Amino acid sequence: MTYKLKYDEESDVLSLIIEGEGKLSHAEEIGDIVVHFDEGGKPLYMEILKASKVIPLMVQSLARKEITVA
Repeated sequence: MTYKLKYDEESDVLSLIIEGEGKLSHAEEIGDIVVHFDEGGKPLYMEILKASKVIPLMVQSLARKEITVA
């Protein structure tokens, strides 16, 4: 599986395209992460809001093997 990443510096949003095809049905927001799903509930892509702040925190958490989602 190939993922595509796009970063919009102006809005500070990192998008991870998981599935290139599918009809967008709905999205769910969990803190600074928004996951977009197709009609069958399969994730199509996700957006990480405030990416310049969130990504470094994720990397630090992974390095400590500790992840907290708030």
